[in-house]
Amino acid sequence: MSTESTTSPTRSAQTHAGWVLPLCWSAVALEGFDLVVLGVVNPSLLRFPAWGLTPNTASLISVVGLLGVMTGALSTGPVTDLIGRRRTMLITVVAFSLLTLLCAAAPNPWMFGALRFLAGLGLGGVLPVALALVNEYAKGGRIGGATTTMMTGYHVGAVLTSLLGIVVIPSLGWRPMFVVGALPALVLVPLMMRYLPESEWYLRARAGEVPVEAREARNPVATLFKGGYLGPTLAFWVTSFMGLLLVYGLNTWLPEIMRSAGYQLRASLALLLVLNVGAVLGMLLAGRVADRIGVRPATIIWFGAAMVFLALLSVKLPGVGVYFGVLLAGLFVFSAQVLVYAYVGQRYPTWARGTALGSASGVGRLGAITGPLVGGALLTAGIAYPWGFYIFAAVAAAGAVAVSTVSRPRSVPESAAARP
Repeated sequence: MSTESTTSPTRSAQTHAGWVLPLCWSAVALEGFDLVVLGVVNPSLLRFPAWGLTPNTASLISVVGLLGVMTGALSTGPVTDLIGRRRTMLITVVAFSLLTLLCAAAPNPWMFGALRFLAGLGLGGVLPVALALVNEYAKGGRIGGATTTMMTGYHVGAVLTSLLGIVVIPSLGWRPMFVVGALPALVLVPLMMRYLPESEWYLRARAGEVPVEAREARNPVATLFKGGYLGPTLAFWVTSFMGLLLVYGLNTWLPEIMRSAGYQLRASLALLLVLNVGAVLGMLLAGRVADRIGVRPATIIWFGAAMVFLALLSVKLPGVGVYFGVLLAGLFVFSAQVLVYAYVGQRYPTWARGTALGSASGVGRLGAITGPLVGGALLTAGIAYPWGFYIFAAVAAAGAVAVSTVSRPRSVPESAAARP
């Protein structure tokens, strides 16, 4: 193979490198929209007479969707390392957009739940692919900042979902929300086809220009459990489980926990908004801190700070004090989990990065399912306040301990390291 033929694809990839972050940010924003839309339409679904849903059946649909996301994350990671990240990203975005559109025409709750599961397969695949690409193309190796900036897209998508729900549902009902969630793909997919570059490492692998150990690692899943990676893999799984338990537990039940503490409904809902505002601010701050002091110490600090501020929420603060406390909790809780993804992307070799990120995200989805269940059980028992915050603080502490056990990466050749 000629030199020109092997370097031309890489040169083309570098030409479009500036498109990686905005395109991946947009895909993650669509994921945020789609994963939050069920919560926005649930009040309407529960009052949709043709289906006769109860809170329990609605919760079952939510869990089924999350199981789809978990399955998608676990399965897409190896796929992206084998067939390429650009192709996988296009497949996942097209798949979940089409299935989201079909949700608008679901004739019954059983078909609706099945479509949510299938859409979850694509949704679960978006994040590990986007993270792998953004980590690879991070300017100057600033993985922390690139990762946290991209993940702000999730919360932008979530906020847009809430705002669109206010505008769309009262006049048009719940079905158009799923149409709106699918339409952006009509613009995003053509842009990705034109401008999203393939992984440089994948292009070099096809040209035979990767280290011997990478060529021999034909099974990226096996890489997670050998050569000194078993301990970090298990630790990242535990940390991701704890991080997503906090994210989903708080997003689901914070308003109700605060109401049980005596706050009015309007104030409780406002506190949820403040929590997510803190999340965006925290991601922007966490990325810069991680790039300055390192991803590993930043992740440990963030989980430790989340523990402190969650525990402090057990104290009923007057006036604006409670808003400030929730803001600080959101600042650390959400971005702690994002730093986990940044650390995973840095800790594993390029040829297994997508698989490692997919496994951390997929196992973490078990925490996403557990968090709402824990909050619901505490509320049912009447001890959500203040014990809910103590338990969430303990979860954050467990995350800090787990991630602190991850050893520093061994020395590897530059071409085989996280950045090709």
